This record gives sequence, structure tokens and C-alpha cells, in this order.
Amino acid sequence: MKYRGSCHCGQVAFEAEGEIDGVLACNCSMCQRKGSLLWFIPRNALDLHADPESLGTYTFNKHAIKHHFCRNCGIHLFAEAVGPDGRPMAAINVRCVEGIEPEALPVRRFDGRAI
Repeated sequence: MKYRGSCHCGQVAFEAEGEIDGVLACNCSMCQRKGSLLWFIPRNALDLHADPESLGTYTFNKHAIKHHFCRNCGIHLFAEAVGPDGRPMAAINVRCVEGIEPEALPVRRFDGRAI
């Protein structure tokens, strides 16, 4: 299934393809503050619709994950990294996906603080 999403102001939009059968809630210092619920897909299943200048990137700790946000409204849309299998992946913030009720999705907890 193909999903659409965007930041609050609409300057950064995306389409993502896959099935949302659950999300991950991480308690690391970044995710805890953002409150993101993450849906993981292969990076090539994410199609970004934005001027590259509209997107900001933040990394921390080991700098392995690129956390992307809208430079205008500050909303965190997704992150990029390499998955355990060595392939590029994206972690979509389902709170930015149109037509999704995040509270209705099964949530798996991840102890990011332990990393």
C-alpha cells in the first residue's frame, strides 16, 4: 500500500510504500523527546517530495542515524540508516502519515537508552 505524509507546514512531503503492521517506540534521548512512532521500510520505498534545502538533518552519539526534519516547522518526518542486514532503511514517523490513527497500531517498545 502507498501512504502519503508531510510535515506541519507542507514544505516536506513524502510517499512511502509498504504495510504498516506495527510501530516502534524508542526511549533514547532523541526519540523520547520527539514522541515519534516509527515504521521501518527499505529506503527505496520512500519517495521524498521536497526541496533539499527544506530538510534539516541531525545526528548524535555514533552518528549512524540521520534524523530528518523540516527546517521551517521543525517536524521530524523520518530517519535514515543502514539496517542490520546492511541495506539502507528509513524509519518513518507515522504521526506524519495521512489517514493513520497511530494509537490504533500495535506498538513495540525499544530500549534505545541501553545502546
